[in-house]
Amino acid sequence: MQHSFNLALNNEEDTQNLAEVLSKHFTAGVIYLIGDLGAGKTTLTRYWLQAMGHQGAVKSPTYTLVEPYNIHGKDIFHFDLYRLNDPYELELMGIRDYLETPDALFLFEWPSKGGEEIPEADLIINIEKSEDNLVRMAELSSHSDALQQALEKRFL
Repeated sequence: MQHSFNLALNNEEDTQNLAEVLSKHFTAGVIYLIGDLGAGKTTLTRYWLQAMGHQGAVKSPTYTLVEPYNIHGKDIFHFDLYRLNDPYELELMGIRDYLETPDALFLFEWPSKGGEEIPEADLIINIEKSEDNLVRMAELSSHSDALQQALEKRFL
């Protein structure tokens, strides 16, 4: 069953709290992070990786396309497809090698630019900025009953 959950991210603490829930329920799979420039996709990713135990910086892979992490033996790949001109560029960079990594977590910013070169998402997070740019609204869509229950417990 498809679940949807909406919440306001009024500050970075709210984003951090969301990331903590996500880090417990999505440690593997394909995640789409959708939102305009400056919506908070990389900020959410940073808190998510920190909640999983990452120490150190988390930078946007805008120019490198992918930033790999290994946290406690867990492979995580953070992709930013914003500068991609053609989905085929992913094939040329060897995306299949990344996607064949067992039990990995794949975070895709700007997934629409990946076309059919990237797999379907297990979780879609759409973050929209308010008109005054002070609040972010996050909509999460997945088939995970456990995530839905955790979100409801934490945020309702």
